[in-house]
Amino acid sequence: SFTYKSNDGDLSSAIVTVKNETDGRIFPVTDSSETIVNCLINAAKKSGVNIRLGCRVKSVTNRNGTAGKPQFEIEFSSGQSESYDSVLVATGNSPEGYRFAESTGHAVLPRVPSLFTFKVEDRRIEGLSGVSFENVKLTLQIGNAIELAQTGPMLITHWGLSGPAVLKLSAWGAAPLHEHKYHAQLTVNFLPDFNAEHLTETINSLKVESPKKLVQSANALPIPARYWKQIVRACGIDDETTWGNITRKNMLSIISELTQAKFQIKGKGIFKEEFVTCGGVCLKEIDFKTMESKVCPGLYFAGEVLDIDGITGGFNFQSAWTTGWLAGKSMAN
Repeated sequence: SFTYKSNDGDLSSAIVTVKNETDGRIFPVTDSSETIVNCLINAAKKSGVNIRLGCRVKSVTNRNGTAGKPQFEIEFSSGQSESYDSVLVATGNSPEGYRFAESTGHAVLPRVPSLFTFKVEDRRIEGLSGVSFENVKLTLQIGNAIELAQTGPMLITHWGLSGPAVLKLSAWGAAPLHEHKYHAQLTVNFLPDFNAEHLTETINSLKVESPKKLVQSANALPIPARYWKQIVRACGIDDETTWGNITRKNMLSIISELTQAKFQIKGKGIFKEEFVTCGGVCLKEIDFKTMESKVCPGLYFAGEVLDIDGITGGFNFQSAWTTGWLAGKSMAN
């Protein structure tokens, strides 16, 4: 569990009990993001943090260490100005944070979306929104040179393919996918735990043991029934064909569809649902022991403003909390 303990030992409303998912992700047992928000707000209040709402920063001026004066002057939208010895930039994907970083001499790498679904238009997945697969192996081919692979759960959506395995691939391929305008080829192995011999034996056994059963309805493989019917039709097998009448060519087509089905990616999710950005302040310019800038002493960075993005939203939250904690401890010393 994630625990915050105040100086007076009070733990009320500042403890979050978490659970581990099979793919390594960690969630509150409540399955509510509000639980985390409340924990952090309570921890801040108990530490005496002054939280200001509706107080937008208009500009931050670096005094370059003028003798006897604080390092930075912050001007707020109200017109009021205040001076500080150190400043932490934790602005997420806000353009203001990147502009300020550049104004202090930092290199900012191009920002592109990360963690998004793949837009796929293919008759094999038409009408199958909500159908999921527990474990598939995905191979993403971007252009002629870049090939990425990932294994995990996958989900069919109204506009294409999603799920943890797809999101992880989108993170690893965020920059090249953007460069290729989100056009790429995805190869799916729906049965990564089956070797070729095992798969062939399973299908042959259906032909021998269930010769009168329809191919589209009799399936001994761990494939959702709705998707099985789609690939049987995609292989050119009539709805009335029985296992006893299936040809060797049909069997090879089914095996190919199960182990190396190819889909053309023609974009990312149509609803702009991505919530993480690849790119940001160059990591070479940050001391990761303290999160202090190597370019501008007294300036600190944490969270998504940095060139950091994880393979799921939870890992990005963890990155934000960890870098924020390191910066806060360093600034307080």
